[in-house]
Amino acid sequence: MHRLSTNRDPGRAPARGHSVTQLLADLFISVDGFAGGDDVGPFFGYAGPGLDRWIDEHLAEPQQVVFGRRTYEVLAAMSAGAPDPMSRRLTALPKFVVSGTLQEPLAWDNSRVVRPDAARALAAIKAHSPAPLRTMGSLSLVNSLIEAGVVDRLRLMVFPIILGARGREPVFAGIRTEHLLLERTEILDDRIVALDYRTTAAR
Repeated sequence: MHRLSTNRDPGRAPARGHSVTQLLADLFISVDGFAGGDDVGPFFGYAGPGLDRWIDEHLAEPQQVVFGRRTYEVLAAMSAGAPDPMSRRLTALPKFVVSGTLQEPLAWDNSRVVRPDAARALAAIKAHSPAPLRTMGSLSLVNSLIEAGVVDRLRLMVFPIILGARGREPVFAGIRTEHLLLERTEILDDRIVALDYRTTAAR
């Protein structure tokens, strides 16, 4: 395992007189930059103990989770009321779902609806939040937040597969150029690379 780290707390910006809560965006992608593909299965077919450990450790951290509507509905159907530890943790965490159609109260506990303009609303939440905000999946939402300059950290989990013609959902198609600063790398299960970048919004 190899790590490069210059920031010990992933939820806080480097010191500039005071700490600022951050918004972290997590995306799982193929080597050629797709978020999914035809007939590849969960985690692109590369589940393993190192990946499980990474997921468990980061889920245990203080955070507020941000979803787009589709990702929220998929996870709510799987996790709301489920007895496994990951589902119980997701249920217990504060959650925001960006949607123009969903209405409160939501069936999944600790969930609130954020109406568009999501970037402005999440920036206000981030400014007053004691814990980092973190997106899971929600590709379209992440891209819109990057474009709006709201994302502070971008964490890419790169799986060792080139999907080519089987690839679906190209991760950053259509968004502007964004220069990133690599903060940390980690190799999981001797095949998956976790890349932790700081964006221009956090500099």
